[in-house]
Amino acid sequence: MTNESADNSVSTDDSVSTVLVVDDNEQNLELLLAYLEDVDCDTASANDGPEALEYIGQNPPDLILLDIMMPRMSGFEVCRIVKSDPKTAHIPIIMVTALSELGDIERAIKFGTDDFLSKPVNKWELVTRVRTMLKLKHLTDELERTLAYLSEIESQIESR
Repeated sequence: MTNESADNSVSTDDSVSTVLVVDDNEQNLELLLAYLEDVDCDTASANDGPEALEYIGQNPPDLILLDIMMPRMSGFEVCRIVKSDPKTAHIPIIMVTALSELGDIERAIKFGTDDFLSKPVNKWELVTRVRTMLKLKHLTDELERTLAYLSEIESQIESR
């Protein structure tokens, strides 16, 4: 597992977004990390599903780029585990894979993926989708914080 950094943040607050890239092929991993240099975010990488789940458990990222065909645990299974845990279900996942059959796309959606990119990945498509997902994630986080704050205020008013 490695961590990389870029300069600025996509985030709407002061924190820097983190993107976890999961791929068992070192060349694919390096390519995706290089493409992400055009996105203002920190990056981390994992070489397989168990390594990714360990990272996610310790440092939940803002977005996961996930290969499907990996040894030890498929991306489908990683996605299912992440999306079934209330602590991580909100993390967007973009499946990045050489699989392009309609059945594979349907399966990825069934397991909870938020988006799907086929290899070979087009750099501009990846960068655009990552930026969009990070913006949506941060807007969702902001909305959840606002709703929690309003709920707290409502509780205080009711207890008077």
